[in-house]
Amino acid sequence: MFDRTFNNTDFGKLLLRLSIGGLMLFHGVSKLQHGYAFVEKMLLKSGLPEYLSHGILVGEIVAPVMIVLGFNTRAAALVEAFVMVMAVYLVHMGDLYSINEHGAYALELQALYLFGSLAIVFLGAGRYSLGGSSGRWN
Repeated sequence: MFDRTFNNTDFGKLLLRLSIGGLMLFHGVSKLQHGYAFVEKMLLKSGLPEYLSHGILVGEIVAPVMIVLGFNTRAAALVEAFVMVMAVYLVHMGDLYSINEHGAYALELQALYLFGSLAIVFLGAGRYSLGGSSGRWN
């Protein structure tokens, strides 16, 4: 009975997609509401072209929606993971080996998004998705 009830990897994949994609979407919506010009400045400071800042819209709006819906999920999760690598590189390199005042890893949220996205890349969307469990990018 326990196995039949709790051995549901497709439901686990759905929960992972909803949490990683859904929570990242809040970051994207916030940047839409309040702007993301600060990203342009960080890119220029790092010697990268400022037009790359528009990737925020793809990585924090489009990709999370695709992850939540389960459409081209692996590709969208790869984009989200790349955005997290860039966020750490541009903003959080000084905290890479830091612990916060509560004893937690300073970049735990960024790490959760990065490794959660990578888990989705390797696990796929599962059966409860628009793309279904088959296909290279689902």
